[in-house]
Amino acid sequence: MMGHVNMESGSNAICKGFEHCRVKPSRSGLAFMINSEIGAVLAVMRRNVRWGVRYVADDDQLEHYLIHSLKELRKQIFLWQNQWHTIDPAVFLQPFLDVIQSDETGAPITGVALSSVYKILTLDVLDLDTVNVGAAMQLIVDAVTSCRFEVTDPASEEVVLMKILQVLLACMKSKAAVKLSNQHVCNIVNTCFHIVHQASTKGELLQRIARHTMHELVRCVFSHLPDIDSPENSLLNRSWVAAGEKVGVEKDLAFGDRLLENGNVSVENGGQSSNECMSKASEMDANKVESSSGAEAAQNGKKIMLEPFGVPCMVEIFHFLCSLLNVIENMGVGPRSNPIAYDEDVPLFALGLINSAIELGGSSFRKHPTLLALIQDELFRNLMQFGLSMSPLILSTVCSIVLNLYHHLRTELKAQLEAFFSCVFLRIAQSKHGSSYQQQEVAMEALVDICRQQTFMTEIYANFDCDITSCNLFEDLVNLLSKSAFPVNGPLSAMHVLALDGMISMVQGMAERMNNELPASEGSSVDPEEYNSFWSLKCEDYGDPNYWVPFVCKMKYIKRRLMVGADHFNRDSKKGLEYLQGMHLLPDKLDPQSVAFFFRYTTGLDKNLIGDFLGNHDEFCIQVLQEFAGTFNFHGMNLDTALRLFLGTFRLPGESQKIQRVLEAFAERYYEQSPDILTNRDAALLLSYSLILLNTDQHNVQVKKKMTEEDFIRNNRHINGGKDLPREYLSELYHSICDNEILMIPEQGVNFPAMTSSRWINVMHKSKETTPFIMCNSTALLDHDMFAILSGPTIAAMSVVFDQAEQEGILQRCINGFLAFAKISTCCHFGDVLDDLVLSLCKFTTLLTPLSLEEAILAFGDDTKARMAMTAVFTIANRYGDYIHSGWKNILDCVLSLHKLGLLPACLARDAADDMELSSDVEQGKPTTGSLSTSHVTPVTTPRKSSGLIGRFSQLLSFDIEEPKLQPSEEEIAAKLRTREIIQNCHIDSIFTESKFLQADSLMELVKALILASGRLRKGSSSMEDEDTGVFCLELLIAIALNNRDRIILIWQGIYEHIASIVQSTVMPCKLVEKAVFGLLRICQRLLPYKENLTEDLLKSLQLILKLDARVADAYCEHITQEVMRLVKANATHIRSHAGWRTIISLLSITARHPEASEAGFEVLAFIMSDRVHLLPSNYILCVDAARQFAESRVGEIDRSVSALDLMGGSVDCLVRWSTETKNTAGEEAAMKLSQDIGEMWLRLVQGLKKVCLDQREEVRNHAVLVLQRSLAAVDGMHLPNALWFQCFDMVIFKLLDDLLEIAQANSPKDYRNIDGTLVLAMKVMSKAFLQSLQDLFQQPSFCKLWLGVLNHMEGYMKLRLRGKRSEKIHELVPELLKNNLLVMKTAGILWPIDDIGGDRFWQLTWLHVNQIAPSLQSEVFPDHEVEQIKAKNIETREILAPDGSDVIPSHENAESR
Repeated sequence: MMGHVNMESGSNAICKGFEHCRVKPSRSGLAFMINSEIGAVLAVMRRNVRWGVRYVADDDQLEHYLIHSLKELRKQIFLWQNQWHTIDPAVFLQPFLDVIQSDETGAPITGVALSSVYKILTLDVLDLDTVNVGAAMQLIVDAVTSCRFEVTDPASEEVVLMKILQVLLACMKSKAAVKLSNQHVCNIVNTCFHIVHQASTKGELLQRIARHTMHELVRCVFSHLPDIDSPENSLLNRSWVAAGEKVGVEKDLAFGDRLLENGNVSVENGGQSSNECMSKASEMDANKVESSSGAEAAQNGKKIMLEPFGVPCMVEIFHFLCSLLNVIENMGVGPRSNPIAYDEDVPLFALGLINSAIELGGSSFRKHPTLLALIQDELFRNLMQFGLSMSPLILSTVCSIVLNLYHHLRTELKAQLEAFFSCVFLRIAQSKHGSSYQQQEVAMEALVDICRQQTFMTEIYANFDCDITSCNLFEDLVNLLSKSAFPVNGPLSAMHVLALDGMISMVQGMAERMNNELPASEGSSVDPEEYNSFWSLKCEDYGDPNYWVPFVCKMKYIKRRLMVGADHFNRDSKKGLEYLQGMHLLPDKLDPQSVAFFFRYTTGLDKNLIGDFLGNHDEFCIQVLQEFAGTFNFHGMNLDTALRLFLGTFRLPGESQKIQRVLEAFAERYYEQSPDILTNRDAALLLSYSLILLNTDQHNVQVKKKMTEEDFIRNNRHINGGKDLPREYLSELYHSICDNEILMIPEQGVNFPAMTSSRWINVMHKSKETTPFIMCNSTALLDHDMFAILSGPTIAAMSVVFDQAEQEGILQRCINGFLAFAKISTCCHFGDVLDDLVLSLCKFTTLLTPLSLEEAILAFGDDTKARMAMTAVFTIANRYGDYIHSGWKNILDCVLSLHKLGLLPACLARDAADDMELSSDVEQGKPTTGSLSTSHVTPVTTPRKSSGLIGRFSQLLSFDIEEPKLQPSEEEIAAKLRTREIIQNCHIDSIFTESKFLQADSLMELVKALILASGRLRKGSSSMEDEDTGVFCLELLIAIALNNRDRIILIWQGIYEHIASIVQSTVMPCKLVEKAVFGLLRICQRLLPYKENLTEDLLKSLQLILKLDARVADAYCEHITQEVMRLVKANATHIRSHAGWRTIISLLSITARHPEASEAGFEVLAFIMSDRVHLLPSNYILCVDAARQFAESRVGEIDRSVSALDLMGGSVDCLVRWSTETKNTAGEEAAMKLSQDIGEMWLRLVQGLKKVCLDQREEVRNHAVLVLQRSLAAVDGMHLPNALWFQCFDMVIFKLLDDLLEIAQANSPKDYRNIDGTLVLAMKVMSKAFLQSLQDLFQQPSFCKLWLGVLNHMEGYMKLRLRGKRSEKIHELVPELLKNNLLVMKTAGILWPIDDIGGDRFWQLTWLHVNQIAPSLQSEVFPDHEVEQIKAKNIETREILAPDGSDVIPSHENAESR
């Protein structure tokens, strides 16, 4: 690689390849080195007799001047030992240069002299510090380029030519090369080129060395370009630019004007086509220079060429290289001709040199307008031509140049790159344009290479697809690659694979840009509310993405609508304009300027319609025509060029009047801007007409007699204001029209038209007016919009290639592309694209096709495509599941297929906490449910010891072991291992266990897909396999629910409805309903602690268990109860509502009479009621009722019934506590309400106990009575309303006594053993309850009724006969209890005698009943003397308190009245 010269700090090595041989000799050693070279030259010269001794007439011996100069140099060099730094190099170089320039020397002598000069150059004898080094370098170049020698044999001639090349290259690589002038550098390149020209008739070695040297020279020259100041800072370069615009360098400075001249060597063509081409290139360039005018400009150019070399010589060299490409055009050999018809060697050579120059100059070309102008126009015009060459070698080189130009100079070549891509790359790559397969392959390779550039596609989209004046290049490239990748009716070819690589490169580049960021959102698509002239929109800063990204998005949106508007216009111009007005692309009131700009800058319009509109005689159309012509800039253009540009935008109408109007507008505009030669507008109009007529004459095949140049000049006499136009001017116009036709019918509807001269003029004009090229970085700025364009066709093409490909490498590339697509779809939020991709991949897995287990294993073992597709599907599901929606259905179909085949690993959907619970189950001796897919047995109707909770799935590769099978082959074993490894690497379980990270929409779609799959299976068949699959789906649903507890509300309704449908439609025990029931319980267990807002819904869902068919409920009752027990023990504190507890207690109550479940059910109830923590007002009545049911149940032992009664009795403590808390914390009104509620609970408690008091079992019955007694006694701390006591007596105590009495009388003693003991206990309960409530109730109006009720029941019990006999226990107890009551009432002053006649009703009624029970009690309680004393005391008291005779009501009478 060449080094770069630093013009400021000195000279560095130009070619690293020569550095190893550059060892600078010492000053003393320099004399010996030159002396040895002198000796070498003299030795060779002495071998020839003619150089020996000369004799003259006087016999004096004289030496030839060449020998003499060498000998004189030898004498001097040893005298300069300490003076070498002051010696002019010309002194010791001149003798050698004289030998080289002499035409008397032969080839061997000249060759040795050249070697000596080469040695001096390569040893760095000459450097920038050497005295007068510039003159010395120029002497060397002048001598070598004018080398003369006699040719003695072809071999020696070739040696000399090679040494000339060697010395010239050493000159350019020398440190002192910077002292050479522009002219000398041109002479060096010129000489080398002519040696290349001559070498074609010489040996192969010389040809190769000459061409290599030419390449090295070009690289040396252009490696200086980055170090040369820009024209703005260099007066020399500015003057060169000015001169270069007017005239080329003089003829003697131009390439090709001189050939090497020597005695016997001449330039011969030898019939070689390459020679002809190079000779003609030289002649063309010389003629071009000769035709230049202006002596002053020529003089300036000559002066510049004598300056130290820089841009001027580079311009000449680059221009010459481009002229080599012009040869083919001027020879009349088209690139579309037969490749054998011309030698491709010359353009290949020239293109290679140009590519080297661009590689070395790089982006520095843009700093020098003259060089840049050559690239923009002449070079690119030739590249467009040779890009369509039939030679793959030429096309490949052209593509390399264009790729380099894109890399270095794309900001300056926007219009040219668009033209090249449209008219060359895309045109060749399409087979319908007649391109050969080799051409298409080369073009496709180049496209793929450039697609691999990280920013290429983004820049193409931003600069062309988002420019209303450009084609949709990105979209065209995408469509081309996708179509080229489609294998149509045949196998995959290299072209298909290339196109696939291009697509994947685009997609992967886009995916890489999205690693750490989301792409910019799509530009706003809201219709603008008001009209804004789209052609005048400009970006504030094309270098700042914050400005240009919104701008190009807006322009792309406008362009899309313009394309739609153009389509409407092409169908109906009037309606099309109205549509554009409605879209606010044209003003509501049309004006000529807006319509003109619409015609001018909108692509896709029918050019026939534009021409007809512009030529119309309507006033508005005429105004539009004037505005339309005003959009063109004809400054500095020849008339034919301007006319080509103008007529390229529409088709000229056929009517003469329309043509006249159009040409008048053109002529007026042209004359305004280019009035140099034409005197008025009419002259421009007449000459334009004449050019159109000439164009028709020359290029219409029906015209047999063509117009000559003289005819044309004669036809245009006196049109320039009565004077003739310059003959040279008309001649130039004539030849321009003859050589290049003006296309009167512009191509339209052609995607990739061929480049013509007229079209190239449009390109150059556009390059001057186009917007700046937008440079993109590696961020995802426009990828959202780009992906929307490429996703559809690219996925389709990749899917077809993946379907037909067999090579693993191609399949892997497709998979990589699919994964990149998935990533982009996720980042850009293209859920539909991701779903389509998933669907496509799922089809390739073969899992959607029914297969047997063996077939599936072998298929996965042998089918690489299926394995890759399956891995890709689950990779996408795991990585990018957030944006999968409908695709979940296809993914689940694959999962279910694997499940049916028994290929899924165990514990697929296990929730994170299940591991610990499974281990605890094992420790407690609880067997776990086996794999659901390993045993296909009929569900049993008996209870199971394990409910088969979440995450217990099939073991890998289970097989039916009931039937003997043959041993599997090695192939089958290997296939099984591969299948096991593949499925394991897919991490299918992560889809469900990691579902908590899915976005809400995707999660809901996943749940819907699972429910749909399960429902579809249930409706379709009732086979065991489908049931297992339904169970599997349900397990996955449960796992998802458990892993998404924080957002269970999103999916709960769907899961609940699915479980409900299973529960309500199942009438027999089966695995599915088992999984539904226990899954529901599991969900409630796990979620209740975390979702307070969902607690009620979760508990309500448990009501489904209550709706189970009796047979199903009976089968699973025990395990249901166990799960309920877990739920309650873990979550009792989270259950607060009455509805929730009602569901739980209802489930427990059912178990009271279930043989297996009652024990667990009672354990749960005891847990709730025992510690008093979980017994709440909301569940008190429910628990009491459930405890009553367990007490009444005969399923368990009597002890359990007794325990249930104790639970009921102990619950009174809670009532007392609540009552106390209510009184202390609540307000008066709230306390009253809560007190009333507590009283209701107490009443429900004693009512429940009353029912158990009637139990047939003696122990239970009696214990219930005792608990009832304790419950009644505990009321003292509750402050119950008095009314509740009356209700208690009526509904509980009296009712209990009545029921017991009835039972005792109606049943035999065998049925109710020792019933009399219970009667005694009940009587005691009544007596104690009466006495307990006496103080609170005696003042109540209903107290007398209550007292009479007590007496009546005592009286009834006294009359009881058991088996015809009275009960001694009762007969003894009742009087005793009655006496006790009477004494208490007496002491309290409630029962008291009075002397009023007829006023002592309570007293009388009491003794009336008492006498029926025990007549002696009255005298015992109230002796006669005591009664008399009481009456006397009452009279005395009445007299003292009421002297006025007012009545005083005795206390006992007052009590009676109450």
